[in-house]
Amino acid sequence: MQSNNSHSIVIGYILWIFGFMGAHRFYYGRPISGIIWLFTLGFFLIGWIIDLFLIPGMDRSADRRYLNGPINYNLAWILLTFLGVFGIHRFYLGKWISGIIYLLTLGLFGLGVIYDWCTLNDQIDDLHRQAGRI
Repeated sequence: MQSNNSHSIVIGYILWIFGFMGAHRFYYGRPISGIIWLFTLGFFLIGWIIDLFLIPGMDRSADRRYLNGPINYNLAWILLTFLGVFGIHRFYLGKWISGIIYLLTLGLFGLGVIYDWCTLNDQIDDLHRQAGRI
């Protein structure tokens, strides 16, 4: 049986560096705790330090939950994290209209970027499932 490796532990640790913003938690499909980390500076930095040891488990959980396919989760997350306000990740997903809107409005004034932090894994997973049905 082939194992699914949708997310990378290396990318998880790179995003952990920005963990006080919850980046790694969003990446691994944990938007509620990601929002908490975002507004509490990594749950007052204590949760951020603890997450250093929790990342391997979060990685395994994300690999079980999200389907692999033609869109690379890692690349999409890097584009969102570093260029999200320009909508580059949206262009990568083939969502050209919203990509242009993000580009012209700086990620819908930042709110669109937060929305995508919460939903990017599910957006990619849905695109993979649709591609599998065709």
